[in-house]
Amino acid sequence: MTQLGDLAKVLRSKNSGPFEITLDVLFDSKQKYDRVKKSGLITKRTICELYQIKEEQIHHLVFFDQALGFKITMSREISSGNVGDRDVYGAQQHAPLMKLSIDPGEE
Repeated sequence: MTQLGDLAKVLRSKNSGPFEITLDVLFDSKQKYDRVKKSGLITKRTICELYQIKEEQIHHLVFFDQALGFKITMSREISSGNVGDRDVYGAQQHAPLMKLSIDPGEE
């Protein structure tokens, strides 16, 4: 198994306003992108399990074939900059997604 972080060219998180986090995952080849997309692992259910959130907290999960990537937008538990926020810019929230194991498939 290969981790998503090893397949993606860009795997980042950032604020999408003070109340949301966006995860961007981009690939440098159609083969890698298709492998991940066809794995069927990038679902709301998987994201909920990785981030310990409820499905209604996921606002968008969209694949962009032309860009060889996908985007996930979800609610923040604590708004950016509020008391208790440990990641004001949302820049460290991609780590759980990096570790997601992707089946070798048809390499």
